[in-house]
Amino acid sequence: MKFSELIEKYFWLILIAGIVIGIWKPLTFTVPPFLPKLILGIMLFIAFLKIDALEILENMKNYKLMIYVTVIYMLIIPLCFYFLIKIFDNELAIGILLLTSMPAGVSTPALVDIARGNISLSMSLVITTQMVAPFTVPLLFLLLVSSSLPINKILLFKDIAILVFLPMILSRLVRTWFPALIRKTQHFFTSANVLLLFAFVYITISSQSYIILANPSGLIWRLVILYLVFTILHVVGYLIGFKEKRKERISIAIGAAYMNNGMAVVLAVSYFKPEILILMILSEIPWSTLLAPFKKVISNL
Repeated sequence: MKFSELIEKYFWLILIAGIVIGIWKPLTFTVPPFLPKLILGIMLFIAFLKIDALEILENMKNYKLMIYVTVIYMLIIPLCFYFLIKIFDNELAIGILLLTSMPAGVSTPALVDIARGNISLSMSLVITTQMVAPFTVPLLFLLLVSSSLPINKILLFKDIAILVFLPMILSRLVRTWFPALIRKTQHFFTSANVLLLFAFVYITISSQSYIILANPSGLIWRLVILYLVFTILHVVGYLIGFKEKRKERISIAIGAAYMNNGMAVVLAVSYFKPEILILMILSEIPWSTLLAPFKKVISNL
């Protein structure tokens, strides 16, 4: 078996290693803020090399599907989780509301690539949900938590431009100028993204390892809740696209479950209690470990 195939087959072990090493041997220096974004940008660039940017625009022309999925992602799912969990724990409900109201993460096309879904549809959903997030997230908190969440819309759109559109344009240029090279190296793209995802997980967990290690026993029940929430999101996401083909359903499911929890961490630091920040940090663990079982399950459907 080729090395690249080995990485693809055991990608879940590599991601778990990122979590374990991040907690066990965290970085001893402060990571530059741009580094995680740079890694995500490279991952998207590699994912875009496998598709034509025009396919993304084609998907976005299907405005009924875009509106349908975006409304469920950004409004219905957060509302359902909030009111259900509020029955048992109000603070936990606010934390889960923050997490589930986030747009699809910019890394989801790379995850969709690993799971053999529709990358172009995934990218379309990323762009759509990222663009509506500055409006839907504050609205949810204004209505439900009686407080406005002042998100910097300009900064958010700047991140979208850098993390989404720049890799898209660059990949288009490379595909145009070096088509033969792309064909020869394409079988390495997915394994390269797995290794980049390992680096992203390691850096993210490493930077917050001190919080996780401060009270590990007290975090177990929160982690159990998060695994339950993420599992439900996978199932609901797959069911959302019941009219679509298998590849499209995989893309929609991953978009629902792998939200931009990096943005959630930033918002938690700025506007919420430490308990909610810890919940956002812990969300990195199910985020990093549930793709493998999801891929296994859908391969048997």
